[in-house]
Amino acid sequence: MDKAFTILIVDDDELDRMAVRRALTKAKVNAIFTEVDNCARAIATLQTQTFDCIFLDYRLPDRNGLSLIQEVRETGTKVPLIVLTGQGDEQTAVELMKAGASDYLSKARISPDVLERVLRNALRIYEAEQKAAIANQRLQESYEQLILKNQELEQQRLQIQRQNLQLIEVAKLKSEFLATMSHELRTPLNAIIGFSQMLLRPQTGALSPKQYQMTQHIFNNGKHLLEMLNEILDFSRLEAGRLDLRLETFELPRVINSTIEELRSLAEQKQLELYAQIDLTPPEVVNDPANVRRILTNLISNAIKFTETGRVWVEVTEPFPNRVAIAVHDTGIGIAAKDLPHIFEAFRQADQGSNRRFSGTGLGLAITESLVLKMAGSITVESQVGQGSVFRVELPRYIQRADKPTQLSDSAS
Repeated sequence: MDKAFTILIVDDDELDRMAVRRALTKAKVNAIFTEVDNCARAIATLQTQTFDCIFLDYRLPDRNGLSLIQEVRETGTKVPLIVLTGQGDEQTAVELMKAGASDYLSKARISPDVLERVLRNALRIYEAEQKAAIANQRLQESYEQLILKNQELEQQRLQIQRQNLQLIEVAKLKSEFLATMSHELRTPLNAIIGFSQMLLRPQTGALSPKQYQMTQHIFNNGKHLLEMLNEILDFSRLEAGRLDLRLETFELPRVINSTIEELRSLAEQKQLELYAQIDLTPPEVVNDPANVRRILTNLISNAIKFTETGRVWVEVTEPFPNRVAIAVHDTGIGIAAKDLPHIFEAFRQADQGSNRRFSGTGLGLAITESLVLKMAGSITVESQVGQGSVFRVELPRYIQRADKPTQLSDSAS
């Protein structure tokens, strides 16, 4: 042992104290000894000094070692206590160990080897106990910190839950407000469109060229505003979950061709080719024809809007059994790669500036995606700037109802 141990010897017999000191010295234990001859001096010494180990005689003049051990332990002193006694009473040994003694040794067995071994074992046990106590303390501190952290997390969870409920309520109020305002605005707007349309008819009376042009502007702007209001109304209904599917058996090519004819004038104004390539047998599907038409209208009108030259075409295939794919191609301006992840977000447009070139609410694609998902389908987009875009919608040939599958009718087989 390289370290100089501080050792207190408590014994009223000077020869016994000397025996302990000589045995440890002969065992080459590097130690600094302090000696006292009774319990009172031992307590007083422990109040002013600290020791690595205490050798204690069981029988002392002022009291026995058992009461001294109890008092020493009550003061919080944790150092090893080795009791030396002139008798080998096992019952006494048990009581001493229960009181807090580290070991028990008969004075008749004192020798350098035995005393060194007892000292080493006591110090080793004490060191292990100290490490365990430190580990337990750290574990307790970690446990308390974990409890505090869990309490903080629980408070945060409750706060987030409250905020989510508030957001849900705000979103509900917003959807209801949009639906109400859109409905209220459409009534006077329809009147404006109707009256301007009447003024444009030849039988209503001759208008001067300037009056005709102004009335035409009113009519066109009114229709454009009505389309925007319809988009807001549809979006609010989708958000509120109030848009239900009306499933029917219908011929998909017929809906596609009629939608193209409705939008052909827009393509002709820009001298664009507009056509369909349909490979679907049988042509019947079970779905909501009005929503399918709305999806087609949004995608085709978008393609026309963002295409200056070239063509727009719709391709219909059945890539898998009972799965229909509708792809809308264009040779337009394309979409930048950085904008593709956000293309279906509500109110998001690639050009967000106040002087943007293309007008609109930014809801068309968001509505389209919501409708497609509601119809158990999927929508993807591929695009390159300057080369055009492809929006691909996949829908089931028949939609599964909530209660039972919707099968094709006999006419569709």
